[in-house]
Amino acid sequence: MKDWIIYSIGFLAQILFSSRLIIQWITSEKQRKVITPSTFWTLSLIASFLLFIYGYLRLDFAIMLGQGLTYFIYIRNLQLQGQWQKYPKIVQYLLFIVPILIVIFYYNNNKIDLELLFKNEAIPFWLLILGIVAQVIFTLRFVYQWIHSERQKTSTLPMGFWVLSLIGAVLILSYAIIREDPVLFVGHLFGLIIYARNAYLIRKTND
Repeated sequence: MKDWIIYSIGFLAQILFSSRLIIQWITSEKQRKVITPSTFWTLSLIASFLLFIYGYLRLDFAIMLGQGLTYFIYIRNLQLQGQWQKYPKIVQYLLFIVPILIVIFYYNNNKIDLELLFKNEAIPFWLLILGIVAQVIFTLRFVYQWIHSERQKTSTLPMGFWVLSLIGAVLILSYAIIREDPVLFVGHLFGLIIYARNAYLIRKTND
C-alpha cells in the first residue's frame, strides 16, 4: 500500500482524537470543570479503530497494542453513559466484533508475521520497548478511568487520568521523534496542552 494512503489513515485517526479533546476541552471550559461528553467516546472509538489499522500497516506493534487495549474501554464508557444502547444492534455487533475478526482473518491468512512485528529492522529493540512502555502507560489512563467510572457508576475523567496522559504523551512524543513518525508527533504534541489544562481545571475545582 502507498505511503500516502497509510499516513492519511493515521492523520485521520489523529484528527478525530484531537477533535474529541477539543470538544471535551470547550465543554469543560464552559462549565469551568472537567466534563466528559458522549461525543468524546464516540470519536475515541472510531479513531482507535483507524489507528489500529495504521499501526498494522506500519508494522508497529506498539501502536497496535495501545489501541487494542483501549478500544473496548471506549465501548464500556458509552454503555455507562447510556449511549451505546441507542446504536442500532447491527452497528453494535459490527463495532464489537470487526476488530477481532480482522486480527483472526489476517493471522489465519499469514498476513500477520509476529516475528516481523517484534523484529522490524526499522525499529531497534530498545525503541520498541520504549514504544510499548509509552503505550502501556498511556493505556493505563483508560484502565484507571474505567475502574474509577465503574466504582462511581458514571463515566468521568478523574485527575489520575490526566496525570497518566501527560506522562504517556511525553514518552510517546520521544518515541515519535526517534521513530520519525509525524502522525504520532502531531497528535500527542497537541494533546499535551489539553491534558495540562484539564489537570489544572480539576485542581482548581478541588481547591
